[in-house]
Amino acid sequence: MRKLKSWMPVLAILFLILAGMPAPGAEEGQQININTASIDELKALKGIGEIKAKRIIEFRENNGFFKQPEDLLQVPGIGPKTFEANKEHIIVK
Repeated sequence: MRKLKSWMPVLAILFLILAGMPAPGAEEGQQININTASIDELKALKGIGEIKAKRIIEFRENNGFFKQPEDLLQVPGIGPKTFEANKEHIIVK
């Protein structure tokens, strides 16, 4: 118990540092073309994991290129919150 108490201040500081870090996602100013992006590139978007990235690619293969960023909302599993969190990073070319 005594050893745990000695680590408490260190753990508290570590927690505060991690709590202040930005959520993982596309880097500031990074643009991701959803018409050509790979699974790994799509996973850089907030809330997009392996499954949603595959759905995006499958959707564009079956329906053609996205014409505007908002078309991403047609992909199953991509809702308004995910789109809003990423709209500054999504481009179509």
